[in-house]
Amino acid sequence: MSRNRKGDPAPTDAHPRTGRPGPRGPAVTKAGAGPPLVLLHGAGSARSSWEPVLDRLAGSHTVYAVDLPGHGESEPLSGGHASTPRRLAEVVASALDEWGVGTPHVAGHSVGGWTALELANLRPVASLTLLAPAGLWKKGQPTYCLVSLFLTWAGCRFAARPLTALARRAWARRLLFWQLFAHPERLSHQDVVRDVTALGRAPGFLPTLWAVRKIRYRARRDVVAPVTLVFGASDRLLLARQSRFTDQLPPHTRQLVLPDAGHQLVSDAPEAVSRLILATTETTAP
Repeated sequence: MSRNRKGDPAPTDAHPRTGRPGPRGPAVTKAGAGPPLVLLHGAGSARSSWEPVLDRLAGSHTVYAVDLPGHGESEPLSGGHASTPRRLAEVVASALDEWGVGTPHVAGHSVGGWTALELANLRPVASLTLLAPAGLWKKGQPTYCLVSLFLTWAGCRFAARPLTALARRAWARRLLFWQLFAHPERLSHQDVVRDVTALGRAPGFLPTLWAVRKIRYRARRDVVAPVTLVFGASDRLLLARQSRFTDQLPPHTRQLVLPDAGHQLVSDAPEAVSRLILATTETTAP
């Protein structure tokens, strides 16, 4: 596994992993043993973003870290379907049926969190852990968020080489990634290269960004499973006044703010995120 931040020890590969891209379904890394736990990354990312927590979660769960359509090793959506979280959730639901996964725990980050909510609208889930989920805005995606993400993608797509070269310096990482991380200077250069490459090469990023610009998450069924909602105190992308409207979430949702963490919670606080996911999976449904 790669290091998450400078100075952090890389977890050992104590749990064997298997990659199962499949001819039609999404690519997935399967690890560990126990109740199933599905991990859904954010737009422009990939299943590798869960590396900092994968071994910890695989100690008690069979973990399925999924590449959403058009990301990582997964093929883009076909048939002219809009890349909405609802459609992404339908793809994940079909894959779970193919893999024989019945009622999984689900954790999702950003658009992956929104997709996790849509998955819970489609089929029963054992629990939901929502890490800085997108879609909790009042009407459509805030212009600030839309423009920020587009400019970040453009830099990763068209200026990846100078961007990653500049990011060797701590001051440059702070300047470039201040919106996403609480402490960008702690990122390893290896992780910067991984994330810039994933975003710049993801054919599904712009379709997803375009698909969610005028919609928000809407509940379609009662979710009785435990739900934990977590935002980083230093999230400078999904601002509290724009992207934290929780009226569509189940009334029993546990809401937390994680100190010293930004939008990229998994990278900023892997230990805390692991504990929160595992605590949610162990909660008895109301």
